[in-house]
Amino acid sequence: MSIAAARKQPETQKHWTDERLVAECRKGNQEAWSALLEKYKNLIFSIPIKLGLYQEAADIFQSVCLDLLTDLPKLREPRALAKWLMQTCYHKCLRHKHSSQAEVPIDDQSENFPAANVELPEDLFLQLEREQMLRNAISKLPPRCANLIRMLFFETPPRPYNLIAEDLNLASGSIGFIRGRCLAKLRRELEKRGF
Repeated sequence: MSIAAARKQPETQKHWTDERLVAECRKGNQEAWSALLEKYKNLIFSIPIKLGLYQEAADIFQSVCLDLLTDLPKLREPRALAKWLMQTCYHKCLRHKHSSQAEVPIDDQSENFPAANVELPEDLFLQLEREQMLRNAISKLPPRCANLIRMLFFETPPRPYNLIAEDLNLASGSIGFIRGRCLAKLRRELEKRGF
């Protein structure tokens, strides 16, 4: 889904809980699937990147999404969706690393795969959880604040203030003031989530 399409999502879908998203996905609601993937795409992509699997990240992402499509009806606890995605993606990454080291493809049920039951390391889990909490908090901000924060802090290379002001239809001298207000709103959203 493009950024423009995500911005056009109805507010109700954009902010649905995981429980609601899962329930709607199980009913076949395509917009709910789009919202679910939009919510978690960065989380899924971040895991292979953190593990140095840059070239394989897109394939791993697709594999995790396929597992999600297949296994979502069996998910017992929708509130644990983020952790399930992290663990599934981590296992896909480990399998990929193992198969590329052995240069012999293995299937998912192979007894030769030593890390099949390996849990996601606690430090990586906490880092991923905090990053997702930040993404969720940013998505709750008013669109102008969310866009400003993304432009200021998540773009590489950093975009100059005058270009940000132009894109957001603001005076370039007002960016600092608006940034302060938006960061205060973000801080409140994060505090609500126990960040």
